[in-house]
Amino acid sequence: MKYDKFFALAKEAGIEECEFTVATSTSLEITLFHGEIDSYSPNSSSTFMARGIYKGKMGAIVSDVYNKDSAELFVKAIIENASVIENDDPVFIFKGSEKYHKINTFNKELEKISVDQKLNKLYELERKIKELDKRIIEIQMVGFEEASSTLTILNSHGLKLVQKNNHFVYYGGAVAKEGEQVKTGFDMAFGNDFSKFDVDELAKSIVKETVSKLGGYQCESSTYRAVLSQDVVKTFMSAYVGSADAEDVQKNSSLFVGKLGQKVASKKITIEDKPLAKTVFAKSFDDEGVATRNLPIIKNGILQNYLYNLTTAAKDGVQSNGHGSVGGGSKVSTTTWYLEMKAGKKTLDELFAEVGNGVYITEVQGMHAGLNPRSGNFSLQSTGFMIENGKVTHGLDIITVSGNLVDLFNSITEVGSDSKEFASGMKCPSAIVKKIVVSGK
Repeated sequence: MKYDKFFALAKEAGIEECEFTVATSTSLEITLFHGEIDSYSPNSSSTFMARGIYKGKMGAIVSDVYNKDSAELFVKAIIENASVIENDDPVFIFKGSEKYHKINTFNKELEKISVDQKLNKLYELERKIKELDKRIIEIQMVGFEEASSTLTILNSHGLKLVQKNNHFVYYGGAVAKEGEQVKTGFDMAFGNDFSKFDVDELAKSIVKETVSKLGGYQCESSTYRAVLSQDVVKTFMSAYVGSADAEDVQKNSSLFVGKLGQKVASKKITIEDKPLAKTVFAKSFDDEGVATRNLPIIKNGILQNYLYNLTTAAKDGVQSNGHGSVGGGSKVSTTTWYLEMKAGKKTLDELFAEVGNGVYITEVQGMHAGLNPRSGNFSLQSTGFMIENGKVTHGLDIITVSGNLVDLFNSITEVGSDSKEFASGMKCPSAIVKKIVVSGK
Protein backbone atom coordinates (compact mmCIF):
# COMPACT_ATOMS: atom_id res chain seq x y z
CA MET A 1 0.00 0.00 0.00
CA LYS A 2 2.90 2.35 0.75
CA TYR A 3 3.88 2.43 -2.91
CA ASP A 4 0.40 2.69 -4.49
CA LYS A 5 0.94 6.38 -5.20
CA PHE A 6 3.98 5.57 -7.34
CA PHE A 7 2.06 3.05 -9.44
CA ALA A 8 -0.89 5.43 -9.85
CA LEU A 9 1.29 8.36 -10.92
CA ALA A 10 3.29 6.15 -13.29
CA LYS A 11 0.09 5.06 -15.04
CA GLU A 12 -1.13 8.66 -15.33
CA ALA A 13 2.21 9.71 -16.84
CA GLY A 14 2.00 7.12 -19.61
CA ILE A 15 4.48 4.62 -18.20
CA GLU A 16 3.26 1.38 -19.73
CA GLU A 17 4.57 -1.06 -17.12
CA CYS A 18 6.57 -0.49 -13.95
CA GLU A 19 8.26 -2.21 -11.05
CA PHE A 20 9.30 -1.21 -7.54
CA THR A 21 12.05 -3.03 -5.65
CA VAL A 22 12.88 -2.54 -1.99
CA ALA A 23 16.08 -3.97 -0.51
CA THR A 24 16.53 -3.59 3.23
CA SER A 25 19.40 -4.84 5.34
CA THR A 26 20.81 -4.74 8.84
CA SER A 27 24.37 -5.65 9.68
CA LEU A 28 26.90 -5.73 12.48
CA GLU A 29 30.68 -5.85 12.20
CA ILE A 30 33.07 -6.25 15.12
CA THR A 31 36.86 -6.49 14.92
CA LEU A 32 39.42 -7.14 17.65
CA PHE A 33 43.07 -6.19 17.86
CA HIS A 34 45.25 -7.45 20.70
CA GLY A 35 42.27 -8.41 22.81
CA GLU A 36 40.52 -5.06 22.51
CA ILE A 37 37.52 -4.08 20.40
CA ASP A 38 38.99 -2.24 17.44
CA SER A 39 35.69 -1.45 15.72
CA TYR A 40 32.01 -1.95 16.40
CA SER A 41 29.78 -1.02 13.48
CA PRO A 42 26.03 -1.68 13.47
CA ASN A 43 24.31 -0.54 10.31
CA SER A 44 20.94 -0.57 8.59
CA SER A 45 20.07 0.54 5.09
CA SER A 46 17.29 0.61 2.53
CA THR A 47 17.54 0.88 -1.23
CA PHE A 48 14.57 1.74 -3.40
CA MET A 49 14.66 1.09 -7.13
CA ALA A 50 11.92 1.82 -9.63
CA ARG A 51 11.96 0.75 -13.25
CA GLY A 52 9.41 1.47 -15.93
CA ILE A 53 8.82 1.13 -19.66
CA TYR A 54 8.08 4.44 -21.37
CA LYS A 55 7.58 4.53 -25.15
CA GLY A 56 9.24 1.13 -25.43
CA LYS A 57 12.38 2.07 -23.45
CA MET A 58 13.35 1.19 -19.89
CA GLY A 59 14.04 3.98 -17.43
CA ALA A 60 15.14 3.55 -13.83
CA ILE A 61 16.01 5.33 -10.62
CA VAL A 62 17.76 4.16 -7.45
CA SER A 63 17.60 5.98 -4.12
CA ASP A 64 18.24 5.32 -0.45
CA VAL A 65 15.26 7.52 0.48
CA TYR A 66 11.55 7.12 -0.15
CA ASN A 67 9.11 9.62 1.37
CA LYS A 68 5.84 11.36 0.52
CA ASP A 69 7.47 13.36 -2.28
CA SER A 70 9.42 10.48 -3.81
CA ALA A 71 6.69 8.95 -6.00
CA GLU A 72 6.50 11.98 -8.26
CA LEU A 73 10.29 12.28 -8.47
CA PHE A 74 10.68 8.59 -9.29
CA VAL A 75 8.13 8.77 -12.12
CA LYS A 76 9.81 11.85 -13.58
CA ALA A 77 13.26 10.20 -13.44
CA ILE A 78 12.01 7.06 -15.19
CA ILE A 79 10.60 9.10 -18.07
CA GLU A 80 13.75 11.21 -18.36
CA ASN A 81 16.04 8.17 -18.33
CA ALA A 82 13.93 6.22 -20.80
CA SER A 83 13.88 9.19 -23.17
CA VAL A 84 17.66 9.11 -23.68
CA ILE A 85 17.98 5.36 -24.31
CA GLU A 86 19.11 4.77 -27.89
CA ASN A 87 19.47 0.98 -28.18
CA ASP A 88 16.59 -1.18 -29.36
CA ASP A 89 17.03 -4.08 -26.93
CA PRO A 90 13.71 -5.63 -25.88
CA VAL A 91 12.76 -4.67 -22.32
CA PHE A 92 10.36 -6.31 -19.88
CA ILE A 93 8.53 -5.94 -16.61
CA PHE A 94 7.88 -9.57 -15.79
CA LYS A 95 4.30 -10.72 -15.16
CA GLY A 96 5.38 -13.65 -13.01
CA SER A 97 6.29 -17.32 -13.29
CA GLU A 98 3.67 -20.06 -13.12
CA LYS A 99 5.30 -21.53 -10.03
CA TYR A 100 7.83 -20.38 -7.44
CA HIS A 101 9.64 -22.95 -5.34
CA LYS A 102 9.43 -22.13 -1.66
CA ILE A 103 12.96 -22.07 -0.29
CA ASN A 104 13.41 -20.54 3.14
CA THR A 105 16.79 -20.77 4.83
CA PHE A 106 16.36 -17.64 6.98
CA ASN A 107 17.29 -18.57 10.54
CA LYS A 108 15.36 -16.59 13.16
CA GLU A 109 17.52 -18.05 15.94
CA LEU A 110 20.58 -16.18 14.69
CA GLU A 111 19.02 -12.87 15.72
CA LYS A 112 18.55 -14.15 19.27
CA ILE A 113 22.28 -14.70 19.86
CA SER A 114 23.54 -11.95 22.16
CA VAL A 115 26.42 -9.65 21.26
CA ASP A 116 28.31 -11.00 24.29
CA GLN A 117 28.10 -14.53 22.89
CA LYS A 118 29.42 -13.36 19.53
CA LEU A 119 32.22 -11.43 21.21
CA ASN A 120 33.25 -14.34 23.41
CA LYS A 121 33.77 -16.49 20.31
CA LEU A 122 35.89 -13.71 18.83
CA TYR A 123 38.11 -13.42 21.91
CA GLU A 124 38.47 -17.19 21.92
CA LEU A 125 39.43 -17.24 18.25
CA GLU A 126 42.16 -14.64 18.72
CA ARG A 127 43.59 -16.44 21.75
CA LYS A 128 43.66 -19.86 20.12
CA ILE A 129 45.34 -18.64 16.93
CA LYS A 130 48.16 -17.23 19.05
CA GLU A 131 48.49 -20.37 21.21
CA LEU A 132 48.51 -22.99 18.46
CA ASP A 133 51.99 -22.38 17.07
CA LYS A 134 55.03 -20.51 18.40
CA ARG A 135 55.82 -19.29 14.90
CA ILE A 136 52.72 -17.10 14.95
CA ILE A 137 54.14 -13.70 15.88
CA GLU A 138 51.14 -11.49 15.26
CA ILE A 139 47.37 -11.65 14.86
CA GLN A 140 46.60 -9.27 12.01
CA MET A 141 42.88 -9.29 12.62
CA VAL A 142 39.94 -11.25 13.88
CA GLY A 143 36.44 -10.20 13.03
CA PHE A 144 32.76 -11.03 13.06
CA GLU A 145 30.14 -9.92 10.55
CA GLU A 146 26.42 -10.55 10.56
CA ALA A 147 23.87 -9.48 7.97
CA SER A 148 20.16 -9.89 7.39
CA SER A 149 18.45 -8.79 4.18
CA THR A 150 14.97 -8.67 2.66
CA LEU A 151 14.26 -8.18 -1.04
CA THR A 152 10.74 -7.23 -2.14
CA ILE A 153 9.62 -6.90 -5.77
CA LEU A 154 6.27 -5.31 -6.67
CA ASN A 155 5.05 -4.47 -10.17
CA SER A 156 2.10 -3.11 -12.12
CA HIS A 157 1.05 -6.64 -13.10
CA GLY A 158 0.23 -7.37 -9.46
CA LEU A 159 3.35 -9.44 -8.79
CA LYS A 160 4.64 -9.41 -5.21
CA LEU A 161 7.69 -11.43 -4.19
CA VAL A 162 9.66 -11.45 -0.93
CA GLN A 163 12.99 -13.16 -0.17
CA LYS A 164 14.78 -13.09 3.21
CA ASN A 165 18.34 -14.22 3.89
CA ASN A 166 20.76 -13.98 6.81
CA HIS A 167 24.25 -15.17 7.65
CA PHE A 168 27.30 -14.59 9.84
CA VAL A 169 31.04 -14.73 9.16
CA TYR A 170 34.00 -15.19 11.50
CA TYR A 171 37.43 -14.51 10.04
CA GLY A 172 41.02 -14.10 11.06
CA GLY A 173 44.47 -13.35 9.71
CA ALA A 174 47.86 -14.15 11.23
CA VAL A 175 51.58 -13.55 10.66
CA ALA A 176 54.17 -16.31 11.04
CA LYS A 177 57.97 -16.02 11.09
CA GLU A 178 60.72 -18.59 10.74
CA GLY A 179 64.28 -17.36 10.39
CA GLU A 180 64.10 -14.28 8.19
CA GLN A 181 61.00 -15.43 6.32
CA VAL A 182 57.64 -13.87 7.21
CA LYS A 183 54.31 -15.08 5.82
CA THR A 184 50.65 -14.20 6.29
CA GLY A 185 47.53 -16.35 6.18
CA PHE A 186 43.78 -15.82 6.34
CA ASP A 187 40.63 -17.92 6.56
CA MET A 188 36.95 -17.60 7.43
CA ALA A 189 33.91 -19.61 8.43
CA PHE A 190 30.32 -18.68 7.65
CA GLY A 191 26.75 -19.90 7.90
CA ASN A 192 23.54 -18.97 9.68
CA ASP A 193 23.41 -21.66 12.37
CA PHE A 194 25.50 -20.25 15.20
CA SER A 195 25.51 -23.57 17.07
CA LYS A 196 27.54 -25.17 14.27
CA PHE A 197 30.40 -22.66 14.36
CA ASP A 198 33.59 -24.34 15.60
CA VAL A 199 36.20 -21.90 16.92
CA ASP A 200 38.88 -24.59 17.19
CA GLU A 201 38.43 -25.64 13.58
CA LEU A 202 38.74 -22.08 12.25
CA ALA A 203 41.76 -21.27 14.45
CA LYS A 204 43.56 -24.42 13.28
CA SER A 205 42.79 -23.60 9.66
CA ILE A 206 44.13 -20.04 9.95
CA VAL A 207 47.34 -21.24 11.62
CA LYS A 208 47.84 -24.06 9.09
CA GLU A 209 47.25 -21.66 6.19
CA THR A 210 49.86 -19.28 7.64
CA VAL A 211 52.70 -21.53 8.80
CA SER A 212 52.48 -23.86 5.78
CA LYS A 213 53.87 -21.04 3.65
CA LEU A 214 57.10 -20.91 5.63
CA GLY A 215 60.18 -22.52 4.16
CA GLY A 216 59.02 -22.16 0.58
CA TYR A 217 61.31 -21.45 -2.37
CA GLN A 218 61.13 -21.30 -6.13
CA CYS A 219 60.99 -24.52 -8.11
CA GLU A 220 62.53 -25.01 -11.53
CA SER A 221 60.55 -23.46 -14.37
CA SER A 222 58.83 -26.29 -16.21
CA THR A 223 55.52 -27.90 -17.16
CA TYR A 224 54.14 -29.96 -14.26
CA ARG A 225 51.28 -32.26 -13.44
CA ALA A 226 49.35 -30.51 -10.73
CA VAL A 227 46.73 -30.73 -8.04
CA LEU A 228 44.71 -27.54 -7.78
CA SER A 229 43.27 -26.72 -4.33
CA GLN A 230 39.57 -26.03 -3.84
CA ASP A 231 40.32 -22.29 -3.67
CA VAL A 232 42.16 -22.37 -7.00
CA VAL A 233 39.45 -24.50 -8.65
CA LYS A 234 36.87 -21.99 -7.37
CA THR A 235 38.76 -19.09 -8.91
CA PHE A 236 39.11 -20.78 -12.30
CA MET A 237 35.53 -22.11 -12.22
CA SER A 238 34.09 -18.65 -11.62
CA ALA A 239 35.97 -17.24 -14.60
CA TYR A 240 35.13 -20.16 -16.88
CA VAL A 241 31.41 -20.30 -16.09
CA GLY A 242 31.31 -16.55 -16.70
CA SER A 243 31.67 -17.48 -20.37
CA ALA A 244 28.13 -18.90 -20.23
CA ASP A 245 26.67 -15.38 -19.97
CA ALA A 246 24.26 -15.22 -22.92
CA GLU A 247 24.98 -11.53 -23.52
CA ASP A 248 28.69 -12.23 -24.04
CA VAL A 249 27.80 -15.13 -26.33
CA GLN A 250 25.52 -12.87 -28.38
CA LYS A 251 28.33 -10.32 -28.67
CA ASN A 252 30.78 -13.05 -29.77
CA SER A 253 33.01 -12.21 -26.81
CA SER A 254 32.65 -15.53 -24.97
CA LEU A 255 34.74 -18.69 -24.96
CA PHE A 256 31.44 -20.59 -25.36
CA VAL A 257 30.20 -19.08 -28.64
CA GLY A 258 28.57 -21.87 -30.65
CA LYS A 259 29.50 -24.45 -28.01
CA LEU A 260 26.05 -25.35 -26.64
CA GLY A 261 25.75 -29.13 -26.57
CA GLN A 262 29.46 -29.52 -27.25
CA LYS A 263 32.43 -30.61 -25.16
CA VAL A 264 34.02 -27.71 -23.28
CA ALA A 265 35.66 -29.61 -20.41
CA SER A 266 36.82 -33.03 -19.27
CA LYS A 267 34.07 -35.60 -18.74
CA LYS A 268 34.99 -35.41 -15.05
CA ILE A 269 33.49 -31.92 -14.88
CA THR A 270 29.86 -31.32 -13.92
CA ILE A 271 28.94 -27.81 -12.78
CA GLU A 272 25.44 -26.74 -11.71
CA ASP A 273 23.96 -23.49 -10.45
CA LYS A 274 21.80 -24.45 -7.44
CA PRO A 275 19.80 -21.48 -6.07
CA LEU A 276 17.26 -23.90 -4.57
CA ALA A 277 19.83 -25.73 -2.45
CA LYS A 278 19.41 -25.22 1.30
CA THR A 279 22.25 -22.74 1.75
CA VAL A 280 22.53 -19.16 2.97
CA PHE A 281 22.56 -18.18 -0.73
CA ALA A 282 19.13 -19.69 -1.47
CA LYS A 283 17.02 -17.63 -3.86
CA SER A 284 13.59 -18.49 -5.24
CA PHE A 285 13.48 -15.69 -7.82
CA ASP A 286 15.97 -13.52 -9.65
CA ASP A 287 16.14 -9.72 -9.66
CA GLU A 288 13.58 -9.53 -12.48
CA GLY A 289 11.08 -11.71 -10.62
CA VAL A 290 11.68 -14.86 -12.68
CA ALA A 291 11.50 -18.12 -10.73
CA THR A 292 14.90 -19.73 -10.25
CA ARG A 293 15.67 -23.41 -10.75
CA ASN A 294 18.70 -25.60 -10.35
CA LEU A 295 20.40 -25.41 -13.71
CA PRO A 296 23.14 -27.67 -15.13
CA ILE A 297 25.74 -25.57 -16.93
CA ILE A 298 28.33 -28.22 -17.76
CA LYS A 299 27.47 -31.92 -17.44
CA ASN A 300 30.17 -34.54 -17.93
CA GLY A 301 32.12 -31.95 -19.89
CA ILE A 302 29.24 -30.95 -22.21
CA LEU A 303 27.92 -27.35 -22.16
CA GLN A 304 24.23 -27.58 -21.26
CA ASN A 305 22.93 -24.02 -20.86
CA TYR A 306 23.69 -20.35 -21.20
CA LEU A 307 22.73 -17.95 -18.39
CA TYR A 308 19.76 -15.81 -19.45
CA ASN A 309 17.87 -12.77 -18.25
CA LEU A 310 14.63 -11.61 -19.89
CA THR A 311 16.28 -9.48 -22.57
CA THR A 312 18.96 -11.93 -23.69
CA ALA A 313 16.43 -14.76 -23.63
CA ALA A 314 14.10 -12.81 -25.93
CA LYS A 315 16.96 -12.24 -28.37
CA ASP A 316 17.54 -16.00 -28.60
CA GLY A 317 13.85 -16.87 -28.65
CA VAL A 318 13.98 -18.80 -25.37
CA GLN A 319 12.72 -18.28 -21.82
CA SER A 320 14.82 -16.71 -19.09
CA ASN A 321 16.27 -19.32 -16.74
CA GLY A 322 16.25 -16.98 -13.74
CA HIS A 323 19.71 -15.42 -13.77
CA GLY A 324 18.79 -11.75 -14.17
CA SER A 325 20.76 -9.43 -11.92
CA VAL A 326 19.78 -5.75 -11.75
CA GLY A 327 22.52 -3.31 -10.86
CA GLY A 328 22.32 0.37 -10.04
CA GLY A 329 20.17 1.26 -13.05
CA SER A 330 18.02 -0.26 -15.74
CA LYS A 331 20.89 -2.39 -17.00
CA VAL A 332 20.27 -6.07 -16.32
CA SER A 333 23.20 -8.48 -16.34
CA THR A 334 23.37 -12.14 -15.34
CA THR A 335 24.85 -13.90 -12.36
CA THR A 336 25.03 -17.32 -10.76
CA TRP A 337 23.49 -17.85 -7.32
CA TYR A 338 25.22 -20.96 -5.91
CA LEU A 339 27.70 -22.60 -8.24
CA GLU A 340 28.68 -26.17 -7.43
CA MET A 341 31.16 -28.52 -9.09
CA LYS A 342 30.29 -32.16 -8.52
CA ALA A 343 32.80 -33.92 -6.26
CA GLY A 344 34.59 -37.17 -7.05
CA LYS A 345 35.44 -40.08 -4.80
CA LYS A 346 39.18 -39.69 -4.16
CA THR A 347 40.65 -37.99 -1.11
CA LEU A 348 43.22 -35.24 -1.41
CA ASP A 349 45.99 -37.65 -0.40
CA GLU A 350 44.86 -40.02 -3.14
CA LEU A 351 45.09 -37.15 -5.64
CA PHE A 352 48.68 -36.49 -4.52
CA ALA A 353 49.49 -40.19 -4.89
CA GLU A 354 48.01 -40.23 -8.40
CA VAL A 355 50.10 -37.24 -9.47
CA GLY A 356 53.28 -38.77 -8.07
CA ASN A 357 55.61 -35.90 -8.88
CA GLY A 358 54.34 -32.42 -9.62
CA VAL A 359 53.00 -29.35 -7.87
CA TYR A 360 50.12 -28.56 -5.53
CA ILE A 361 48.84 -25.06 -6.35
CA THR A 362 47.01 -23.59 -3.35
CA GLU A 363 46.53 -19.95 -4.32
CA VAL A 364 46.42 -17.79 -7.44
CA GLN A 365 46.27 -14.01 -7.52
CA GLY A 366 45.59 -11.28 -10.04
CA MET A 367 42.78 -12.77 -12.14
CA HIS A 368 41.51 -9.35 -13.20
CA ALA A 369 44.84 -8.36 -14.69
CA GLY A 370 46.25 -11.81 -15.43
CA LEU A 371 43.36 -13.38 -17.37
CA ASN A 372 42.28 -12.49 -20.90
CA PRO A 373 38.54 -13.37 -20.91
CA ARG A 374 38.36 -13.45 -24.72
CA SER A 375 41.23 -15.88 -25.29
CA GLY A 376 41.19 -17.63 -21.92
CA ASN A 377 44.95 -17.19 -21.54
CA PHE A 378 46.16 -16.55 -17.99
CA SER A 379 49.37 -15.82 -16.12
CA LEU A 380 48.97 -15.57 -12.34
CA GLN A 381 51.14 -15.19 -9.27
CA SER A 382 50.83 -18.34 -7.20
CA THR A 383 51.88 -20.25 -4.13
CA GLY A 384 51.81 -23.94 -3.35
CA PHE A 385 53.93 -27.01 -2.64
CA MET A 386 56.00 -29.60 -4.42
CA ILE A 387 54.59 -33.11 -4.72
CA GLU A 388 57.31 -35.76 -4.62
CA ASN A 389 56.66 -39.49 -4.70
CA GLY A 390 52.98 -38.85 -4.04
CA LYS A 391 53.57 -36.71 -0.95
CA VAL A 392 53.50 -32.95 -0.35
CA THR A 393 57.00 -31.77 0.59
CA HIS A 394 58.34 -28.21 0.73
CA GLY A 395 56.47 -24.99 -0.01
CA LEU A 396 56.76 -22.98 -3.22
CA ASP A 397 57.33 -19.25 -3.13
CA ILE A 398 57.34 -16.52 -5.80
CA ILE A 399 56.08 -18.61 -8.70
CA THR A 400 53.75 -17.92 -11.64
CA VAL A 401 51.36 -20.36 -13.29
CA SER A 402 50.17 -19.86 -16.84
CA GLY A 403 47.99 -21.58 -19.40
CA ASN A 404 44.57 -21.36 -21.01
CA LEU A 405 41.18 -21.84 -19.32
CA VAL A 406 39.79 -24.05 -22.08
CA ASP A 407 42.88 -26.25 -22.06
CA LEU A 408 42.90 -26.38 -18.27
CA PHE A 409 39.30 -27.60 -17.94
CA ASN A 410 39.80 -30.12 -20.71
CA SER A 411 42.94 -31.45 -19.01
CA ILE A 412 41.32 -32.24 -15.64
CA THR A 413 41.73 -35.97 -15.08
CA GLU A 414 40.25 -36.30 -11.59
CA VAL A 415 38.27 -34.32 -9.03
CA GLY A 416 38.48 -34.95 -5.32
CA SER A 417 35.93 -35.73 -2.63
CA ASP A 418 36.99 -32.73 -0.53
CA SER A 419 34.31 -30.18 -1.53
CA LYS A 420 34.53 -26.82 0.23
CA GLU A 421 31.86 -24.11 0.38
CA PHE A 422 32.95 -20.51 -0.14
CA ALA A 423 31.40 -17.25 1.02
CA SER A 424 31.27 -16.14 -2.63
CA GLY A 425 28.46 -18.65 -3.27
CA MET A 426 30.47 -21.52 -4.71
CA LYS A 427 31.32 -25.07 -3.74
CA CYS A 428 34.00 -27.21 -5.34
CA PRO A 429 36.63 -29.91 -4.73
CA SER A 430 40.33 -30.12 -5.53
CA ALA A 431 41.28 -31.39 -8.99
CA ILE A 432 44.17 -32.88 -10.97
CA VAL A 433 45.28 -31.26 -14.23
CA LYS A 434 47.57 -33.02 -16.70
CA LYS A 435 49.86 -30.06 -17.06
CA ILE A 436 50.33 -26.46 -16.07
CA VAL A 437 53.27 -24.17 -16.83
CA VAL A 438 55.10 -23.00 -13.70
CA SER A 439 57.67 -20.21 -13.87
CA GLY A 440 60.13 -20.24 -11.00
CA LYS A 441 63.89 -20.03 -11.18
